[in-house]
Amino acid sequence: MDERGSPLAPEGLLQATGVSRSFSGVQALEDVTFQLSPNEVVGMIGPNGAGKTTLINLMTGFDRPTGGTIELDGNDITGWSPARRAHAGLARTFQHGHLFHNLSVRENIELSALGTRASAVEARRRADELLEVLGLRHRTDQLASSLPHGDERKVGVARALAGRPRYVLMDEPAAGLPESEVEPLIQAVRAVRDNFGAGVLVVDHNMALIMEVSDRIQVLDRGRTLAQGNPEEIRKNIDVAAAYLGSSGSRSEGAVA
Repeated sequence: MDERGSPLAPEGLLQATGVSRSFSGVQALEDVTFQLSPNEVVGMIGPNGAGKTTLINLMTGFDRPTGGTIELDGNDITGWSPARRAHAGLARTFQHGHLFHNLSVRENIELSALGTRASAVEARRRADELLEVLGLRHRTDQLASSLPHGDERKVGVARALAGRPRYVLMDEPAAGLPESEVEPLIQAVRAVRDNFGAGVLVVDHNMALIMEVSDRIQVLDRGRTLAQGNPEEIRKNIDVAAAYLGSSGSRSEGAVA
């Protein structure tokens, strides 16, 4: 058990080293390095177009870098497929749902577990555990199509966790959520770390979420790392404030002070 009383996650590290990605001459990422360990939450912020989702796509195999490497537990996985990375313990959530809307909440979670070769009995056990931990028990038999937006996001987290990953990369989980639904999402992100020992990357524009859940924060701007540090250090960083409130960002994204 660790100091939080949580099960110790397997040792390892998910790491991008010097990754770059260009699209038709446009440099989306340039020489970015990123690390994620089990049992920590890293927040990633930056103005629109900073390269945040591109980095998630590179880490999870949905895209390939034009330079640099992706490693998992010291193994170069740059050329691995998304499925192979998932079986190795890497999961992601998507900004836009990806639930099976004609299935119940339980069935959505069970199906994800079955996709990682869990037995039917084990899939049901995992679904029961995740429904409890993420506060979805009252939604068990409800069709995914009828869920409020916040619970839909939590089911997406449950689906990612159903495969028992060591790393979960979340792409804008708070996008479109009313403020009243942000706190339950914060608790869900913490549960991924505290109850399951996973390393979590959270990419989002919601500064309340990022500042509340992150052990440390990495800031991207125009495809490069602008700053790294704990939430208080990032809050006080004048370069980060300039990126959000200046010409490269919008004032609505930027409550860093």
